Amino acid sequence: MRKYLYLVTIGLLWGTQFVFMRQAVTEIPDTWVAMGRALAGAMTLWLLCRLLRLKGNAHFWPVYALIALVDATIPFLLLAWAQKQVDSSVSAVIMGMIPLLTLLFAPLVIGEALTLIALFSVILGFAGIFVLFAPQLTGVTGDLSWLPLVLILISAGCYAMGMLLVKRFGCEHPLLVARNVLTASALQLMVVTLFGAPVIPEAVSTQSLLALLMLGIFSTGLGYFVFMMLIRLSGPTFASMSNYLVPVIGFLLGSWLLSERPPHSALWALVLILGAVGLNQWGKGRKSSSAKSVASRS
Repeated sequence: MRKYLYLVTIGLLWGTQFVFMRQAVTEIPDTWVAMGRALAGAMTLWLLCRLLRLKGNAHFWPVYALIALVDATIPFLLLAWAQKQVDSSVSAVIMGMIPLLTLLFAPLVIGEALTLIALFSVILGFAGIFVLFAPQLTGVTGDLSWLPLVLILISAGCYAMGMLLVKRFGCEHPLLVARNVLTASALQLMVVTLFGAPVIPEAVSTQSLLALLMLGIFSTGLGYFVFMMLIRLSGPTFASMSNYLVPVIGFLLGSWLLSERPPHSALWALVLILGAVGLNQWGKGRKSSSAKSVASRS
């Protein structure tokens, strides 16, 4: 039951990031937003670790720097530019390939076997994302440039690989893993920001600063922590399915904030995605039962 609670929590925390991001980028440059959210998230987790008296192993920092580069810094920077060039619906559909890429990379990185049920479940979830954004895709495909599409796909691959690296090398407490990855990412983004966009933003409103703070504390810091808990508990493939829930929750939340009735496509998408999650876990339970049966016979 905990894994489903974590999954929904991640969907809520990351689904709200679209609201905070939209407000923050109106007055703050993209690279500063990326650095600021990582820094605020890292500071939040450092405080939690201090309160819980958790101490990490300094020998793992090179690994965390690698995970941060793959799972945060590179996709943050690529998406900051690419998502300005294409419609958000196109970006959401491409990012919906994260679970599929996770499934395909898993045998190479963590030795997890690819099963037909798992493959079908991620395809079903991707169908839910496509149903959600299909009405918005009409008329935008003819004006697309290949470069932003490739960069978004590379970002999706980075996120998939990052989850697998966390599963393989993140042997410390999930809170420490989340804290150290965000800290390493904040330092990397700080270097990029200071050299690439050294001009400090001026005349930033309190509303935009609060949006950035909320984005960092909740969507980034706490969201990353819960995500690491889910990877530890249920594995990267199941955790990657949160990428199906995030746009749906963001879509429904946006409709609620704007006092609009969500379209039927959003509800159908939610049904398909929940079906994908259920199918994935049924396949996992079946595989586990089969393994236990073979072990008892031997």
